[in-house]
Amino acid sequence: MSQLPTFEQIRLAPKVLLHDHLDGGLRPETIIDLARESGYDRLPATETESLRAWFREAADSGSLERYLETFDHTVGVMQTREALVRVAAECAEDLANDGVVYAEVRYAPEQHTSTGLSLEEVIEAVQEGFGAGSEGRGIRVGTLLTAMRHQARSMEIAELAVRYRDAGVVGFDIAGAEAGYPPTRHLDAFEYLQRENAHFTIHAGEAFGLPSIWQAIQWCGADRLGHGVRIIDDISVQGEGEPKLGRLAAYVRDKRIPLEMCPTSNLQTGAATSIAEHPIGLLRRLNFRVTVNTDNRLMSDTSVSEEFAKLSEAFGYGWDDMLWFTVNAMKSAFLPFDERLALINGVIKPGFARLKWQA
Repeated sequence: MSQLPTFEQIRLAPKVLLHDHLDGGLRPETIIDLARESGYDRLPATETESLRAWFREAADSGSLERYLETFDHTVGVMQTREALVRVAAECAEDLANDGVVYAEVRYAPEQHTSTGLSLEEVIEAVQEGFGAGSEGRGIRVGTLLTAMRHQARSMEIAELAVRYRDAGVVGFDIAGAEAGYPPTRHLDAFEYLQRENAHFTIHAGEAFGLPSIWQAIQWCGADRLGHGVRIIDDISVQGEGEPKLGRLAAYVRDKRIPLEMCPTSNLQTGAATSIAEHPIGLLRRLNFRVTVNTDNRLMSDTSVSEEFAKLSEAFGYGWDDMLWFTVNAMKSAFLPFDERLALINGVIKPGFARLKWQA
């Protein structure tokens, strides 16, 4: 067997990221700076490495309350135009430094209005930051506007996603606790987006099971599934026999519905017990439209390259596997077809070919 790619080699590969939260990827030193500037005094630590460690430990604790507390601090310092521009610019820089050539980064505008910014001002600040951070770095960043599933502003956010779709916003998402807040509560927003020929993904099948996935697809018409890891519950494997797909799993595979999988994050939230036992291995083997993502780079202390390195170690994935995941992601991006094709044929495939032959 040929040698597996090293982390440094993986970092050089042209990668695609579809599931990354803006408020889950701040640099610790930026959080400290912004807290000082804004007077935010609730940080658990004020030294960079201590704060980095606190975020990782809180996210690893197994307590959903502690995990969610981490976002109180990041969102808490993202309440001014200047803070949003800086965070978005640094996000684009960090992704570009990790070899990402196309990213879709999501955030909920409604969470950044506590000091008086309007939703429009929030969106325009983030777009300005992404523009500044990606310029000249070989990366393109599209934005997904997220509505919180326990709130009632999804129609308002969906309308903004359509309004700003020619200004860098490529789609819509809902996020937040799945249990008790089914996606069908926001059906009017999804039906509106479909009438407007707009793209959307739905967080489904992460903490909650198959009913969440079924509703997201069959009731709401989701283009992609955020996580979707619980689709594994509809696949049975008897002994050494061939896996048997239930009707929903078969439909997801047949329709090539993309799964935005985030392995490290799933370990933290209990959706999987280890990378080696993560459903991504079986789903890849069964040729589902699987993609590899970060979710929250700060809380999971990860990057796209880190995720690929962990998968390579657990499943023996080489360059061809990584290219397969990356092409899956680019095919599934909320970009026009010709632009997706140009990135696949002009950037991604040649980049992987170079690395494969150099290895």
